Amino acid sequence: MRRADRLFRIVQYLRGRRLTTAAQLSGWLEVSMRTIYRDVRDLSLSGVPIEGEAGIGYRLGAGYDLPPLMFDRAELQALAAGARIVEAWSGPETARAAASAMAKIAAVLPEDARIDLERTRLYASPFATSVPGGIFDRLHQAIAQREVMQIGGYRDQQQAVSERAVWPLGLYFWGAAWTLAGWCELRENFRQFRIDRIGSLEATGRHYPDQSGRRLEDFVRFIHSQAD
Repeated sequence: MRRADRLFRIVQYLRGRRLTTAAQLSGWLEVSMRTIYRDVRDLSLSGVPIEGEAGIGYRLGAGYDLPPLMFDRAELQALAAGARIVEAWSGPETARAAASAMAKIAAVLPEDARIDLERTRLYASPFATSVPGGIFDRLHQAIAQREVMQIGGYRDQQQAVSERAVWPLGLYFWGAAWTLAGWCELRENFRQFRIDRIGSLEATGRHYPDQSGRRLEDFVRFIHSQAD
């Protein structure tokens, strides 16, 4: 990769995230952390408003922007594959959003790039899994709005049925099923729920706070600790 392309990508990564570490940039760009430190320093000296420092992370100052870079063929195919997976294996509302996004992208592409996009031979079969679309979309909305949801008739692996009030934190797809990551008020701990085992879903009318120790990143650390 040319250095100019690498510098551009660093800016693109920083503009889309709240905080990005040198280690993350090193992995994504397949260069050493020493190279990342040097590139970030040079970008800062050239006037790019990068905030943060080595060992903590970086972010781009508000208001800074660059002209959009045209997608290459591999990127277009990745976008098409991702959108087709979402269309096949998510809820109706999310599927429509994916199709609409791809239509907007196709509308502004040059003709040769648009043809490449249309000819992408990467598909996702809608028969590969059974997704309760209404529940998926409702949980997706609840995550964005921090709604406490009441899960009814949930069946675990032993077919035991329970009722739970849950703080929905994230949705994960495992290739055969979606799971909800959440904070369970009954267990007072993190839990995962397969959404195809949810019997009913209702809003409680309550909203949960952005509470330290109960965020999605805390859930991820909890899962990793269980695997160790």
